[in-house]
Amino acid sequence: MTNPLPWWSPGIHAARRPHLVARNALTRAVRGWFEAQDFTEVEAASLQVSPGNEAHLHAFATDMIGHDGTAAKLYLHTSPEFACKKLLAAGETRIFDFARVWRNRERGPLHYPEFTLLEWYRTGEPYAVLMADCAALLALAAQTTGRREFVWRDRTMDPFAEPERLTVADAFTRHAGIDLLAHLDDSEGLAAAARARGIRVADDDVWADVFSRVMVEKVEPNLGTGRATVLCEYPASEAALARLSPRDPRVAERFELYACGVELANAFAELTDPAEQRRRFVLEMDEKARVYGERYPLDEDFLAALAHMPPACGSALGFDRLVMLATGATRIEQVLWTPVADREVDPS
Repeated sequence: MTNPLPWWSPGIHAARRPHLVARNALTRAVRGWFEAQDFTEVEAASLQVSPGNEAHLHAFATDMIGHDGTAAKLYLHTSPEFACKKLLAAGETRIFDFARVWRNRERGPLHYPEFTLLEWYRTGEPYAVLMADCAALLALAAQTTGRREFVWRDRTMDPFAEPERLTVADAFTRHAGIDLLAHLDDSEGLAAAARARGIRVADDDVWADVFSRVMVEKVEPNLGTGRATVLCEYPASEAALARLSPRDPRVAERFELYACGVELANAFAELTDPAEQRRRFVLEMDEKARVYGERYPLDEDFLAALAHMPPACGSALGFDRLVMLATGATRIEQVLWTPVADREVDPS
């Protein structure tokens, strides 16, 4: 078996270039869309004292060497979220960031260790407005690239159609035949229901593990077909940075946007209670230590800023994935100008 050619080979680059030029056009269009709504573009620093405190996110670490030769550990951020929320505490009201972010242990057709998150935040507005933002960005991407439909593998969707809104509980009922809300505090019951539907469950799986397996195997592949899906009202335990729903405290004001079975965006009504946020972060890091044997530090500066942050909502959209759908690319490497310089995956 021969190694694939590197991405800089003229033939490989020529095949990728239409996707890359379209990426530039879409970047300009999205930037113009936000600026027309009085958003301010910001640039979050990539090096942070904490890369984020979600159990299953893995960061790249480095040492910052001071003048005296002492080393302090820093991390490449997995999201600009902490920095952006500090800017909201400082007084910004509408901001967006085309943020280069890094996540370890991620590689595949839709995953890459370095990628771009488009994040935006609104203060004083309900998080449902982010659903309208996401719908507008889908249509804008299609208009910019001249596509009437998005395709991913065997699924298609109309980027101009109004997205469906589906709660996580309704999605579990529809696609997995499981009453999720009846099993919120019942790991054994959820595991039994999952096994009954052919989903493998390990003896040491906790509730969140089973939830994730049902999502990946039964729910996600069926979302965003024909039109986009806004999957909302996540269980409170699966929304560490989101505010609880005032309608039903068992769920949180969190949604994800899906198109052709591809997760595109993750959005919240933001939690602004520093004590509650600290409690949730500690739980997440306890789970990380249990599963992976490591934990990341808490950003005390971020927790302090939360006490001054106004009510807000925010969304993180995988920009590379949006470009893929808008250009017909089949692998994320096709829409990255300079992929990581190895030959693990053929960038063509």
